[in-house]
Amino acid sequence: MATTPETPHVNRWLVAIMGTVLQIVLGTIYAWSYFQKPLMKFGNWDNQQASLTFSLAICFLGLAAAVGGILLPKFGPRKLALAGALLYALGWAIGGLALSSQSLPLLYIGVGVIGGCGLGLGYVTPVATAAKWFPDKKGFITGMVVMGFGLGALFMSKVFAPAIVDLCRTGDVVAWPTVFYYIAIVLGIPGLIAASIMQNPPAGYAPPGWHGSAAAAADSHDTSLTAGDCIKSGNFALMWFIFFCNITAGIMFIGFQSPMIQDLFKATDPTMTAAALVAAGGTLIGISSLFNGVGRFFWGGLSDKIGRVQAFRLILGTQVVVFLLMTQVTNPYIFGVLVCYVLLCYGGGFGTAPSFVLTVFGSKVMGVVYGCLLTAWSMGGLVGPKLAAWVKDTVPDPSQAATRTFLIGAGFLAAGLIISFLLSNKQFAKKA
Repeated sequence: MATTPETPHVNRWLVAIMGTVLQIVLGTIYAWSYFQKPLMKFGNWDNQQASLTFSLAICFLGLAAAVGGILLPKFGPRKLALAGALLYALGWAIGGLALSSQSLPLLYIGVGVIGGCGLGLGYVTPVATAAKWFPDKKGFITGMVVMGFGLGALFMSKVFAPAIVDLCRTGDVVAWPTVFYYIAIVLGIPGLIAASIMQNPPAGYAPPGWHGSAAAAADSHDTSLTAGDCIKSGNFALMWFIFFCNITAGIMFIGFQSPMIQDLFKATDPTMTAAALVAAGGTLIGISSLFNGVGRFFWGGLSDKIGRVQAFRLILGTQVVVFLLMTQVTNPYIFGVLVCYVLLCYGGGFGTAPSFVLTVFGSKVMGVVYGCLLTAWSMGGLVGPKLAAWVKDTVPDPSQAATRTFLIGAGFLAAGLIISFLLSNKQFAKKA
């Protein structure tokens, strides 16, 4: 029978909701393709130069998330979340300074390194914290919180960025440094407010009406397990690789979906204006980000019913088929539908991973292990966009470049699918 805990300082749903708000703020980085072409023109940079900003942001996100998972027990979720929100906003502000001097290295340091570190510290905190408040709804609630990150691109591409760009436009000229300064303010304020709500539940907390106990909330994992035992295990390595493959394939589209669909529309209708092409790209970012967000919620909840490994197998296997179909697609609308499914599955990986860590390793080491698992995001963030940018820069024909990108993505997904059959949903136990 559940013990009666001390009264929580905050309502657990408030923690979950504000954690989702913080994730929406951080997830705006996924709208980077909205800025890709304008910044290439503004700074006279190529695809690889401009996209490296996004790659670095994702790389340092994963690295900082690993560090954040280790620091979380020491500093607590509020301090870590506040640091994350502040650094992310600061990254955009430094990015504005970089654009004012057209300094690509400073742009990398600002949005890429500093902003990326803010992303990592801010991302891991609400996920690990909400999971502690909801031992009765692990997959559902972690899926809900990380759903916010997927929705961030929608708010940036369809609300924040267009309004700020119009505000900073004089005729046909956009003051891009000022755009970045405003973005820092618009994201920093709600980010800091949401971060201030983050806190752990009281010791021994059990949800009202939940027939379990603090011990049950922690599952029945070996209590002698350390985070190091888990991270050095074969199970963790397999999980990391599967996660990496799904991220690498999906993140190719997140960084380049807008330029890709613009190329298709331009090929089918050469009379489309530049403004119409940009609007079409922004629309795809917005719609696909909905699927990215919903996918985290949908697949996370589904994994509660069918198992974490089975969910990952469906995520990977169905995408192999979709990526191969995309090699034959020339219609921009069909392409957009397929991209949305890819983003549904991309988000699904993030929705399933936290509960997978909880199921296999237990809540005691969840923060550290999950943070280290996110280093797969770092590597995927470097490999995926870099490969896509390299193909676009080296293959002159946009159609051929897209086909090669899709085949590369299918290869990563197929590798992850094969490895997934070596994993199970069983709990990890340290061998004597």
